[in-house]
Amino acid sequence: MGFPAVQHLGKILFLVHLLAYLASIMGNTLIITITWADHRLHTPMYFFLSTFSFVECCCITTVIPKLLAIFLSGRQVISFAACFTQAFVFLILGAAIFFLMGVLSLDRYLAICRPLRYSSIMSPRVCSLLVTACFTLGFLFMVVPVVSLSQLSFCGPNVIPHFFCDFGPLVKLSCSGTRSVEMLFSNLVFLVIFIPLLVTILAYSNIIVTIVRLPSAKERQKAFSTCSSHLIVLSLMYGSCLFIYVKPKQTSRVDFNRQAALVNTVLTPVLNPVIYTLRNQQVHQALRGALCRGK
Repeated sequence: MGFPAVQHLGKILFLVHLLAYLASIMGNTLIITITWADHRLHTPMYFFLSTFSFVECCCITTVIPKLLAIFLSGRQVISFAACFTQAFVFLILGAAIFFLMGVLSLDRYLAICRPLRYSSIMSPRVCSLLVTACFTLGFLFMVVPVVSLSQLSFCGPNVIPHFFCDFGPLVKLSCSGTRSVEMLFSNLVFLVIFIPLLVTILAYSNIIVTIVRLPSAKERQKAFSTCSSHLIVLSLMYGSCLFIYVKPKQTSRVDFNRQAALVNTVLTPVLNPVIYTLRNQQVHQALRGALCRGK
């Protein structure tokens, strides 16, 4: 259905969302390019950050092009296979992003609290294994509920009150018993959100204690600046996802979920590259070096 209340503004909404989509893709691509081009950024943190940017590009690409087509042409039809493929890919990549956030928290903990052992622990092989684990866990956590949902009966009318095929709206279309599938999905989503959150809380509790004990104010400021961007991005992600997937059921939640999902798929991906680049001196230096080489 997209956004039926503002469907008459289709051309304007198409332009706004197209610009946001392009800004997000360009910002995340810039982070990936700078990370791989500048040897000073060949560190575990920037490896995880560039992976995060890549996954985010893939995640929004599963949703935004179809939304743009709805705004531009008014064509609001999607096939059964395409719908469940969209839901499957979006949820897997979304889960992988949460696990990557937990890995980034662990990385910051080791860099600040265990600096002498950081290089030996976060070797290239370990970093690659951690990223592989994030994708594997995302797949394993989401494959069963999505496949189970696709096996249910859908008697119609198959009208999805959303701008993409998310799990919640699809469940409501089924004329089969969905309680077991909903419970399974809710429990798995809780684990996907809670496990990285627990890692983040434990990591940053130790980080705060370590930062407070640093003798120099300059050292404290530098340590905090490396973590503040990560915390801002985490707050944006957890705020919208907790609202969509964890908050109690309400009769009026459909419109609110659409708006929260729009924040998660349009606004947050635009802000993430800005947050990471504006607050990071190493990225500033790498960008200045690239500009100088270009001149």
